[in-house]
Amino acid sequence: MSTEILAELQAAVERRRNFAIISHPDAGKTTLTEKLLLYGGAIHEAGAVKARRAQRKATSDWMEMEQQRGISITSTVLQFEYQDCQINLLDTPGHQDFSEDTYRTLAAADNAVMLIDAAKGLEPQTRKLFEVCRMRSLPIFTFVNKLDRPGREPLELLDEIEQELGLQTYAVNWPIGMGDRFKGVFDRRTQQIHLFERSAHGAREAKDTVVNLGDPRIEELVEQDLYYQLKEELELIEGIGPELDLDLVHQGQMTPVFFGSAMTNFGVQLFLDSFLDYALKPIARNSSEGQLAPTYPEFTGFVFKLQANMDPKHRDRVAFVRVCTGKFEKDMTVNHARTGKIVRLSRPQKLFAQDRESIEAAYPGDVIGLNNPGVFAIGDTIYNGKKLEYEGIPCFSPELFAYLRNPNPSKFKQFHKGVTELREEGAVQIMYSVDESRRDPILAAVGQLQFEVVQFRMQNEYGVETRLEPLPYSVARWVAGGWEALNKVGRLFNTVTVKDNWGRPVLLFKNEWNLHQVEEDHPELKLNSSAPVVSGQEPVSL
Repeated sequence: MSTEILAELQAAVERRRNFAIISHPDAGKTTLTEKLLLYGGAIHEAGAVKARRAQRKATSDWMEMEQQRGISITSTVLQFEYQDCQINLLDTPGHQDFSEDTYRTLAAADNAVMLIDAAKGLEPQTRKLFEVCRMRSLPIFTFVNKLDRPGREPLELLDEIEQELGLQTYAVNWPIGMGDRFKGVFDRRTQQIHLFERSAHGAREAKDTVVNLGDPRIEELVEQDLYYQLKEELELIEGIGPELDLDLVHQGQMTPVFFGSAMTNFGVQLFLDSFLDYALKPIARNSSEGQLAPTYPEFTGFVFKLQANMDPKHRDRVAFVRVCTGKFEKDMTVNHARTGKIVRLSRPQKLFAQDRESIEAAYPGDVIGLNNPGVFAIGDTIYNGKKLEYEGIPCFSPELFAYLRNPNPSKFKQFHKGVTELREEGAVQIMYSVDESRRDPILAAVGQLQFEVVQFRMQNEYGVETRLEPLPYSVARWVAGGWEALNKVGRLFNTVTVKDNWGRPVLLFKNEWNLHQVEEDHPELKLNSSAPVVSGQEPVSL
């Protein structure tokens, strides 16, 4: 590799930060995302999720159904510049029914921001997503939100994180008061107090008054009891709390904790400033050729998400690609690891939720959008140079199953296209009956809302009204040895066999008890709760 290219790659990697936000629904994730964009200069006025008529819609929630319900349904990518850094923010759905989409997005992230509601603390979905982060050893940054409302004591929240998640905590800043008496935060990095003035619904950047600890003006600006409480709590955390250890942070064993209020912008800029200093830059990734550093000279990347119809006017299909190594350049040709084909990457786009703009180049840590004429599948590797593949992205075990019916035969083409494209982007898993006379696809979902989204999008994007016929099963298991292993065991009771989109056998059980019964009766039958990662095969068509 020439020294010029190496220097270019090293400089690009130094400037880049990449993270995903995880949280329970209603913890304020979309609001925090908007405020980070506001401070990054990417937008000029932040939009509330439950938008008032006079306010703009939230940037990250671009799908019509998201705007109707005030929830995030699909992951989006938001790229912006802040303090000479290029930030790739991967916004994920908070709703538990879309945890599979979040899982795929976390595969492309180098860091995670865990958002917690100060009043509720750790909630079930936060714990579930934390476990995904732990599997990948992602550094986790914690933002305790909604300090402008009554909430639990900060020390109690730190203790809960340590006890329940097994993470050491280090408070980077500390709140002064809470609820109506929330005055701002003390930044332990600079030993300064940041006092804030509220702005209307936090639509614009908060005004910030900075006062050094010990400055006589503090007694005029902060009530005496709050100031003494701050000093007592600081003494306590300085005395018993650990020192900040960035090695432990980067290993996912310690979490820097920030307190603030995304709605009113308290603490958001302080978080962003500290994050740039503490976060991991783009990291080496595991491949079939071992760990590849981002400065590996050849371009490589992997597809972690597909999205159809982000632009309804053009009925487009976009593949989200995480650049892992080397330099991406517009119109370059690459090898497609799964099919062995050579693909020209024309019309690459910088993504900003629903908006796109053309780009000429991208570097490790960036996420780019590629036009997808049916070439890409989730988990695909594209590369130049020596053949390699990155680790695939497994599917979650679905818990709800239903036939998707098309009551209007004249809409067969639209139905077929809609099911194919929604399957490709991972909106839902698709399975089929082994009875060849039953051609209706079986939707297999993690949560009920996935069914609703599929039906809504089939109607809204493909003009097809559909009907659901629920199936009485709640557990799916893939047969490790395929059809050969399944045929050896003969007839199974209290289960039904279907095939997944790759033609592999999947057993559906009514409940866990039925599953355990089959496992006891047939110990030789090896069952997996997640689908084997596929490489080198095309899915079976409808």
